[in-house]
Amino acid sequence: QVQLVESGGDLVQPGGSLTLSCAASGNIFSRYNLGWHRQVPGKLRELVASITGERTTYYIDSVKGRFTIAASSDGNAGFLQMNNLKPEDSGVYYCNAIHSGHWGQGTQVTVSS
Repeated sequence: QVQLVESGGDLVQPGGSLTLSCAASGNIFSRYNLGWHRQVPGKLRELVASITGERTTYYIDSVKGRFTIAASSDGNAGFLQMNNLKPEDSGVYYCNAIHSGHWGQGTQVTVSS
């Protein structure tokens, strides 16, 4: 049974940094692309960043140049480095093995002074 467990969410001031981690199993990110998604109340969950097995990355425009996505070589961990955080980055962040049906439980990121 594959499990994805996020960690690293916190309350941080604007301009601060956080690193989110996603612990996985079954080398899942060697078989599926890694995605980090964000959900805020009243809005649909959106894909913030993704990375393929070939290390091709995607970012939504609002986080380009500030966020960096990575996956471990063994496919059992994913990361999202978030710098220069803004209040609009707040939300629950979920890691996902895209198209696998596997999601983590989410970790809360709050950017506020």
